[in-house]
Amino acid sequence: MNDNEIWTPKNILSTASACWEAITLQTAVKLDVFSCIAAGAAEPLELAEKIGADGRAVTMLCNALAALGLLKKEGGLFLNAEPAQRYLVKSSPEYIGYIIIHFYHTVESWWHLPKAIRTGAQISSVYEKTEDQRESFLMGMHNLASALAPKIAETLDLGSAGTLLDLGGGPGTYAINFCLKNPGLQACVLDLPESRLYAQRTIALAGLSDRVTFIPGNYDAEDIPGRYDAVWLSQILHAEGPGDCQKLISKAAAALNPGGAIYIHDFILNDDMAGPAFPAIFSLNMLVATKGGQSYSEEQLRHMLEKAGIKNILRLDFKGPNDSGIICGRVA
Repeated sequence: MNDNEIWTPKNILSTASACWEAITLQTAVKLDVFSCIAAGAAEPLELAEKIGADGRAVTMLCNALAALGLLKKEGGLFLNAEPAQRYLVKSSPEYIGYIIIHFYHTVESWWHLPKAIRTGAQISSVYEKTEDQRESFLMGMHNLASALAPKIAETLDLGSAGTLLDLGGGPGTYAINFCLKNPGLQACVLDLPESRLYAQRTIALAGLSDRVTFIPGNYDAEDIPGRYDAVWLSQILHAEGPGDCQKLISKAAAALNPGGAIYIHDFILNDDMAGPAFPAIFSLNMLVATKGGQSYSEEQLRHMLEKAGIKNILRLDFKGPNDSGIICGRVA
C-alpha cells in the first residue's frame, strides 16, 4: 500500500494473508525444489523422492508455485520459470535463496509479535544461531549487498581514503566492492569470529585477499582497533538500542583519522517515525529479535553523529530498496 491507495476489505484481506505466499516460497527454497528441477521438467512423485517428501504434498506445493508464476506446468510435469531458474537455483551466480531462508527463520518469532507488543521483550536473538541459520543470515546479507554495493561504491567519495573499516561487515561484500572501485584502498572487516569463514571465502573469490582483511571482534563489548580514513556502518545500528547506538557511533568516530569520514547505511524513518512503511515495520522485526533495536529517523542519526563530534553531516542522494539511505559526516 502507498499513500495514494485506499484500504478496502479486499486489500486488507490480501495483506492479512500475504504471509501464506511468503511461506510457500520460503518452503520451496528451504527444500531446494528449484535446484532439484533445474536440469529440466520433473514429475511431482520423482521430485518428492529427491527431496524426501510426501508425493501428494509436493504436488500441492508445485501447483501453488505454478500459480505464483515460479514454476511452469506442462501436462503433469513442472519446470522452473525463468526468474526461478535465475535467482532460486543454488548453482546460479545470481542465487538469492540465502536471504529467503533467513526470512524463513524469522517467521516463528513473528508469530509471537503479540507477546512482544504486550511485554516489550524480545522473542528470539539475532546472535544465537545454528550453523544453518548463521549461514543463511550472513550469506543472505551477501545476497542483498551484492545488488546494492556496486551502486553505493559509485555514490561514495572514497578516492582520497587509503584505509576503510567495514564495521560489522559480515561476509565483507561492501569492503570488496569499495576496493574494486578504488584501487588505492585497503579495507578491514570487523565482525564476530563466527563470520570469519564466510568473509574469507567471499574475499578470496573476489581476488582481494591482499587488500581486504578480517578482524575478529565484538564491537559492542570492545574498543575498535586501529585508525582509518573511513568507517562504513551498514545495517548494524538497527540491532542496537539508542544508548548502544550512540556508543557505537562514538567508537567509530574515535577510530577515524583527522578528516576521516563515517558513513551510516540503514533503513531510515521519516522524522515523525510513521513511515516509510518498510523501516517502520522493520522496527517490529527488531522488537522480536533484539533487546532494544529499532529503525531510526534521519533526525535521530544526525543527533547521534553530532554528539560524537561529527561535522558536515549530510544525507547522500541514494535510495535503496526498502528505503535504505546513507548519512555521512567527517571528524575535524
